[in-house]
Amino acid sequence: MGVKPESILLLTFTRRAAQEMLRRASMLLDARCERVAGGTFHSFANLILRQYAPLLGFQSSFTILDQSDAEDVVNLLRTRLKLDTRERRFPRKQTLFDIFSRTVNTSTELKDVLKEDYPHFEELLPEISALHKLYDEYKRGHNLMDYDDLLVHLRTLLREHERVRLTLSDRYKYIMVDEYQDTNRVQAEIVWLLAQKNGNVMVVGDDSQAIYAFRGATVQNILDYPEQYPGCVIIKLEENYRSTQPILNLTNEILRRARE
Repeated sequence: MGVKPESILLLTFTRRAAQEMLRRASMLLDARCERVAGGTFHSFANLILRQYAPLLGFQSSFTILDQSDAEDVVNLLRTRLKLDTRERRFPRKQTLFDIFSRTVNTSTELKDVLKEDYPHFEELLPEISALHKLYDEYKRGHNLMDYDDLLVHLRTLLREHERVRLTLSDRYKYIMVDEYQDTNRVQAEIVWLLAQKNGNVMVVGDDSQAIYAFRGATVQNILDYPEQYPGCVIIKLEENYRSTQPILNLTNEILRRARE
């Protein structure tokens, strides 16, 4: 087809997986496969945001907070708001960060996350909401992003800046995503926005192995893929190298009764 390797974007969940896939492709074909742009969603977001951060009100030299640092910032702000008193039970920094992260990754209102997953903290909605707002303001004021922000700000960039979106679409004409059943709504929308111009998206996944809902992943992304990308071709890989037929028969019977 004459496709340039640089026009292919491979998105995975670990750097090691991306490197292994490109290595195997190089063994089957040739060294040109090593020029494919491959990496994790977060590393790709970091690469793009370093170029376009000023459009979002950040400096290109922004610092990325790992989870431990992000939790410490949340704890600092919790103290600043005087929410860590002994008179009332208030979530720990790890729990607060998990709540904020789930809100972002599932594109769900904070009040709904509390109601669904943390009902024992529902009465604290005003305080947790104020803390969440202060956390976002602190990060922006100090030129900081946590891992969730990388994805959210990339989505915002693609949504609100058409010129950037078209530039990236011209650069990455073919998009491949591994383990698509483990993507969350933000990641799926990033792929969709990048592919709007060319429509070339290939995903690999197994809706029966969607086990990372606690990270905001939703199996609905892979179930909705045929509708979102009309005319797609579905190739079923049905040979199993990891199990025995009796086990497969049992699991297939269970899955046969699933609603979707």
